Amino acid sequence: MRKTYFIQTFGCQQNTADSERIASLYEARGFERARSLEEADTLIINTCIVRDRAEEKVYGLVKNLREKAGSGPEDLHIVITGCLVGAAAREPSGKLMKRMKARLPDEEFLPMEDVGFEHEPKRASGKLASVVISNGCNNFCAFCIVPFSRGRERSRAFGEILHEVREAVKAGRTEVMLLGQNVNSYGADFLMEKIKEGGEYEIPGGKKVRPVIVKHLGRHRIPTLFPHLLEAVAEIPGVEKVMFLSANPWDFSDELISTIARHPNIDRLIHLPIQAGSDRIIKSMNRWYTRDEYLSLIDRIRNEVPDAEFTTDIIVGFPGETHEDFEATMDIARRVKFTKAYIAWYSPRHGTAALKLGDDVDIHEKKRRYTELDHLVLRLSGREHLIGKESAGKTL
Repeated sequence: MRKTYFIQTFGCQQNTADSERIASLYEARGFERARSLEEADTLIINTCIVRDRAEEKVYGLVKNLREKAGSGPEDLHIVITGCLVGAAAREPSGKLMKRMKARLPDEEFLPMEDVGFEHEPKRASGKLASVVISNGCNNFCAFCIVPFSRGRERSRAFGEILHEVREAVKAGRTEVMLLGQNVNSYGADFLMEKIKEGGEYEIPGGKKVRPVIVKHLGRHRIPTLFPHLLEAVAEIPGVEKVMFLSANPWDFSDELISTIARHPNIDRLIHLPIQAGSDRIIKSMNRWYTRDEYLSLIDRIRNEVPDAEFTTDIIVGFPGETHEDFEATMDIARRVKFTKAYIAWYSPRHGTAALKLGDDVDIHEKKRRYTELDHLVLRLSGREHLIGKESAGKTL
């Protein structure tokens, strides 16, 4: 009888893409994908810990499965992977690892670093191929645990990414989603090495890029390869649509805007997180732009790409956020008229810098701000009919 596996994925689209590679790893080991959890010998839980509640879901799921099994851990082999394992492995104090082992004593832990890109993803049916181009993040936003759960930013080889896209097209995929925690800083690590060497980076096909660090508004902006990668993917025959997540406004260069404008198959719906509309809160979040810089970027994109639309991420009730700060966020929403905003109200997260800032906005006020902002975005996007029908809010 063949061994079977089932993957339960929590969190973002990058986790979903990682699960496709995990599936390939297990099938290479002789496992067969089960149609449901109940039919599986092995359950792989790909975890997310952006929110405390996501971590608790994992513990709760495992507890329920163990209680249901009744006769011990040999009935179902459970493997824990993803951001929970990554954060535990990187935490200097070891407290998270101890807590994880105490609450998951019979489980196997699989670091995502052990699931290499040599495993071709086992994709779900459909026309979309999600392609991971980098992993980790160097930005250390005050509210975010990603640099600790996934580590510092590491880019995949340019040619390796193009190979994966071409293989996906051969398999009938016509849409490509390029994924990274900070997708548009792709290749910065490669270029910084070239700066140290005093050399150039050669893109597959022979084009050479000489990296230069640009000083912008008193800060240094590192060079990236993302505009070149995005163009190369858009030019692959058979690719009808290219999307990317998630972009940082600070790394959204004029070169990237021009690349989007030149290629009509690059998606015009651009996800550009603002997180807050107040300069004071943006700075407290350790985000590297101002509201005016963000609005200027929106204007530059719209000037070159007139049919561009924008989605965003916003946190309400961040530590220290006053009514005036919140009104600044409302003002940004009025000016940009986002097609959609993914709004969360702030809650403290262990392992993040924001934990030291306290949590001084009342939960009822957070929910009120969430609702007011959500309704504004829905009205401005022409989706008033969804008011009261979508989620009542979520915590960060």
